[in-house]
Amino acid sequence: MTVGHPQVLSGYRPCVGLLLLNPAGEVFVGRRIDTQDAWQMPQGGIDPGEDPRTAVLREMQEEIGTDKADILAESDVWRHYDLPASLARRVWGGRFRGQAQRWFALRFTGEDADIDLAATPHMEFDAWQWVALDRLVELIVPFKRDVYLEVVAEFAPLIRATNPR
Repeated sequence: MTVGHPQVLSGYRPCVGLLLLNPAGEVFVGRRIDTQDAWQMPQGGIDPGEDPRTAVLREMQEEIGTDKADILAESDVWRHYDLPASLARRVWGGRFRGQAQRWFALRFTGEDADIDLAATPHMEFDAWQWVALDRLVELIVPFKRDVYLEVVAEFAPLIRATNPR
């Protein structure tokens, strides 16, 4: 079920996250440009009036410079995380204590050359890589790890079914 962001808990920024898979079943991660060695899957805010399915495709284009992917699945639930207090005061003008995220699994249909981190003037990542699903969570900043564990657990059966290696 796709729900708009009015259902998001108060105090959380509504956003989408995308688990982008290549044909080998590896997951895209980008290294955040604004922090030291912090990796994450692409994610971003849902604009007012925008539905999550539209937002996830827009965010993919904005953050990694491509729209070459098919949506495989949408999470059944909204997941949230709290920012550390030191970040919560600075990020998003201090309006949110964290993010409520609707996650999607997508199959990348392009070539690595289609990924262009500099496609928009507001770069999120300065490097990227494909990683094995079992390595994903160890790369992520601690305050987001619980959400990533839940996303991996939810989508792992789908990933294994489409990549029976």
